[in-house]
Amino acid sequence: MDSRSLDIQISLDESAHLPEYETEGSAGMDIRIIEDVVLQPGERLIAKTGLRVAIPLGYEGQIRPRSGLAFKKGISMVNTPGTIDSDYRGEIGIILINHGTDVVKLASGERAGQLVICPVMRAQWSVVQNLDDTTRGEGGFGSTGTT
Repeated sequence: MDSRSLDIQISLDESAHLPEYETEGSAGMDIRIIEDVVLQPGERLIAKTGLRVAIPLGYEGQIRPRSGLAFKKGISMVNTPGTIDSDYRGEIGIILINHGTDVVKLASGERAGQLVICPVMRAQWSVVQNLDDTTRGEGGFGSTGTT
């Protein structure tokens, strides 16, 4: 284990695949599903992975869509990124949605998501009467323009 590594416990169902980095520079580990799924246009479902993890306190797991599935088949995730809290011990599911116009079939063993492990900070609130001024101020939702 090098200085960029974090030891994480994982439990795998019999048909599950260990998440893997595909390249040295990959930020996310590909996660495979353990069942065949069929997604109608506009349909969403939870695809099973057979994975359970014990993420250390101070970290979270983020489940993200795979760009190839999004571009080629219109498959994304409803809640992206999906968060795996450090105290969650249930099976990881991937909430897929078909944004395309064709029926999409994914086979058991297919890479359907990515798992990224990230540090998290806990916020402590300081209640104040006024916030500091910024150039942007209260402008939101496109207030900074498009060009």
